[in-house]
Amino acid sequence: MRDAPDAPRLPSSPGFWRSPLRGPWFTSVLGIVLLAGITVLFVTGLVSYAAYNPDLAPVNDKTPDKGILGFYLFAWPTDPHWLYRLNQGVHVTLGITLIPVLLAKLWSVVPRLFALPPARSLAHALERISLLLLVGGALFEFVTGVLNIQLDYVFPGSFYRLHFYGAWVFFAAFVAHALLKLPTALRNLRHLREPVEEKSDLVSPRPAEPTVSRRGALWFVGGGSLLLFATTAGQNFDGPLRRTALLAPHGGGDPGSGPNGFQINKTAAYAGIDAARTGEDTWRLVVTGRTGTVRLSRARLAELPLHSAALPIACVEGWSTSDQWWRGVRLRDLAALVGYEDDPPDVFVESLQQRGAFRQAALRANQVADPRSLLALHVNGEPLSPDHGYPARIIVPAAPGVLNTKWVARLTFGDL
Repeated sequence: MRDAPDAPRLPSSPGFWRSPLRGPWFTSVLGIVLLAGITVLFVTGLVSYAAYNPDLAPVNDKTPDKGILGFYLFAWPTDPHWLYRLNQGVHVTLGITLIPVLLAKLWSVVPRLFALPPARSLAHALERISLLLLVGGALFEFVTGVLNIQLDYVFPGSFYRLHFYGAWVFFAAFVAHALLKLPTALRNLRHLREPVEEKSDLVSPRPAEPTVSRRGALWFVGGGSLLLFATTAGQNFDGPLRRTALLAPHGGGDPGSGPNGFQINKTAAYAGIDAARTGEDTWRLVVTGRTGTVRLSRARLAELPLHSAALPIACVEGWSTSDQWWRGVRLRDLAALVGYEDDPPDVFVESLQQRGAFRQAALRANQVADPRSLLALHVNGEPLSPDHGYPARIIVPAAPGVLNTKWVARLTFGDL
């Protein structure tokens, strides 16, 4: 059926938007959910960034011009050993779960993006600016986040830098918008049992016939979030549950089965690591410190006191493994070989990998000193596979996966 001749044809007309679902109550419910959820996302995102110890060394800092935005940084601890796994699992899983809520919220307020005049007062102008920054920032953060966890880097520049600065712009607009709208949202939520609509530019002056109630629409949004949660959360576990993570990345290669059969992102082939560079006759670990340099073959390392630690691997993309049993030489014992018997310092780690992010990394003194921090030679009772870092890799409690450097070639202990 054709619209009446006088039907609005422009998005700037209130009558153009006819859904009877739109209104302050519906928008307020979605807004309160996002207020809590996005606050948790922001905090866990900052904590994740701190886990890289970006103020320790330039190789760890992907946002070197952050300035005052690094005010909160602190020395990342090693306890509890599952800290980064929990934080990043919450950050990524919650972010994906909130996508239907975010899309519903944007849909509910879309008439305001086209409303004319652009500003009726200073307060209205501030609200419109915050809304535009909020919408743009939300789309940017969620899109780049989803692309990152799918290992699909189609955007220009470093994900770390783009996501970090985008988060600050988005959250600043989010706080401003929340302060402007929170009183209204709380007032609307007092009518949870009997939604009562006040006059609002969100309410269509000529609504269409409803096909679903507002509570039904909320159930639909909640169902979408629950579905995304169910197809994402399994990435934080091993075994059958991981197979339920249909939307989560499953690493850069098939880890196979057996003791080395747990998830990987970067394979030896991708990193350009071949047997000629890791063979017993060619590979040597170079350890440098206060008293000079020592070179150790893998056989010589195996003759040093070996220790075991049960630690997970947790990646920025949100996936993690359960605790794996690692065995190798403690980092603090390697520091002792080059003059740091009692006071292990920071260490600069270099990989055989020739190019790409985090082929070099720095670890703090507290990470070196932890007795569970190892230069691992074995995992789950077997030698490391090439994809898991043979001939030797770093494993540190609570550290992001990329700081657990694989194919280690050199350790330089001392002030960085």
